[in-house]
Amino acid sequence: MMHGLALNAPFSSDEIVVRNPFDGSVVGTVPSSDATCVSSFIERARHGAQAAKALPRHKRAAILEKAASAIEAAHEEFALLIVKEAGKTITQARKEATRCVNTLKLSADEAKRNAGEVIPFESYAGSEARQGWYTREPLGIITAITPYNDPLNLVAHKLGPAIAGGNAVLLKPSELAPLSALKLVDVLVESGLPEEIVTVVIGGADLGKALVVPRDVRMISFTGGFATGEAIARAAGIKKLAMDLGGNAPVIVMEDCNFVAAVEGCVSGAYWAAGQNCIGTQRILIQRSIYERFKSEFVAATKMLKTGNPLEPDTDVGPMISERAVQRAAAMVDRAVASGADLLCGHSPAGNLYPPTVLENVPFGCDLWSEEVFAPIVILEPFDALCDAIRLANAPDYSLHAGIFTNDLEGALEAASGIDAGGIMINDSSDYRFDAMPFGGFKYGSMGREGVRFAFEDMTQPKVVCINRLKR
Repeated sequence: MMHGLALNAPFSSDEIVVRNPFDGSVVGTVPSSDATCVSSFIERARHGAQAAKALPRHKRAAILEKAASAIEAAHEEFALLIVKEAGKTITQARKEATRCVNTLKLSADEAKRNAGEVIPFESYAGSEARQGWYTREPLGIITAITPYNDPLNLVAHKLGPAIAGGNAVLLKPSELAPLSALKLVDVLVESGLPEEIVTVVIGGADLGKALVVPRDVRMISFTGGFATGEAIARAAGIKKLAMDLGGNAPVIVMEDCNFVAAVEGCVSGAYWAAGQNCIGTQRILIQRSIYERFKSEFVAATKMLKTGNPLEPDTDVGPMISERAVQRAAAMVDRAVASGADLLCGHSPAGNLYPPTVLENVPFGCDLWSEEVFAPIVILEPFDALCDAIRLANAPDYSLHAGIFTNDLEGALEAASGIDAGGIMINDSSDYRFDAMPFGGFKYGSMGREGVRFAFEDMTQPKVVCINRLKR
């Protein structure tokens, strides 16, 4: 499978083979680019920036709306591609395709709505004779780098707002799962987007680094790991940075909660997309009075999950993206167990399949406690008072989302105030996300927000027009 419309930038003679994480079969091949091609990409993107800025807002909106309708019509085709290249279960892939449609529709709305506003100059002494407004103008060229775990909707979260704002994009999707991104760009072009507005390039880390350096690039929008994010920040120079660098999500379970909902929510939040989810539940903090009961029912529910072929509708947990990812996760569990943690279930990898795994008594010094595991692995930890749970929740030096299950409004609001995270989900797992809400992290590595309106505003800049009504 090769996509003609999207792959119209220069590339080398090398090819990247995209394989199904479940069975290793070839899903498609794509040309590979390297750092030597970047000057050609930049030149193309310059033309793209001019074309994007010249598109009236109604045309940007119409293109995005038409693309959303096209993806909706080809919903199952997109879902199957997500399963084949990323390993998500078919149920999860269908939901991602639906979210992509929503993301593009929200972007179309933003193109028509968020144009700026009137400035009340006369509200300041000395400016009574002036009136004016500001508009939201495109930045120009944006480099967008996306991961494999949401290969369609995370791309839409960057392309949709960028197009709505009148920008050109250099898009580098993950070389592990680039086909959904290419198919999305094909749909956008078929929907009327000038081809030069989005330049898709696929390659390794050297290409990614080269794409963030040029001064013509006005913004980097990156979703990925901390090491790569730090390298980008060092190389990028003076330009906007918007980064989602992962999380280590805690969910607090209070003794007064709806117990059944808490168990079900934590199971779903922990194992969605085989745990390859930056807001997936990694640490479940349970009030001591219900700890043993919760542990028993959570582990029982975990053991009931089916791990296997993601195309089978009753599969709950599909493969991880690669055997290397499985080995990294298993090594973190091994180190925790060697340090005194107790394994309650799971931890029996087979190829790219890693069954849902639960541990308790994990020492706080373990990387499994303090770092993002990005795998279907969960830690259970008891606490006594809510203040203790909040302290434990805040222990890592970075965060995205957190959750709390409780029927006490005062406790819920105390957690919402005290937990340092970009989102606090009350009576929901940490992994709830609505595509219109602001999405991003707190503490280390927190830069910018996704969520269509908020990304649109990051990807545009205000221009003030002020009229001085001079007396004749």
